[in-house]
Amino acid sequence: MNFNQKIEDLLTMALEEHPSVFLVDLKISADKSIKVILDGDEEVNVKDCINISRAIEGALDRDEEDFSLEVASAGVGSPLKFPRQYHKNLGRKLEVISTDGLKFEGELTHVKEDSIALQWKQREPKPIGKGKVTVTKNKTLMFDEISQTKVMIKF
Repeated sequence: MNFNQKIEDLLTMALEEHPSVFLVDLKISADKSIKVILDGDEEVNVKDCINISRAIEGALDRDEEDFSLEVASAGVGSPLKFPRQYHKNLGRKLEVISTDGLKFEGELTHVKEDSIALQWKQREPKPIGKGKVTVTKNKTLMFDEISQTKVMIKF
């Protein structure tokens, strides 16, 4: 079994033991630098990262393999990659770019197995007369229609 496959297998076993966290990204470079990015259904804390790190590192022998290992949580500004990441962001404002290049900014109001729903307020011209009126807009996007999603952070 090659080094990369061994790491993937160890990571799979470690994640099975910690079902509240899941893999977002795994990179293994030619110099055997391993970078694991995790996310969780609630949050990912330092203990989660330590547990996954120990499960991988404990099964490897540094005398046989020279490697470096970094286990971290997905950053606040990291794009959402998996439907599982949307659930913990219900009620938050998202920026979603569709596969056809359209950009939507709104509150995540619903997550289904195959789609999300956004809601936002927008000023539009009155149907009759001068001036503008504030209207509530809703948009449902299928996951396969989404190119990129980021959580918008308020300061």
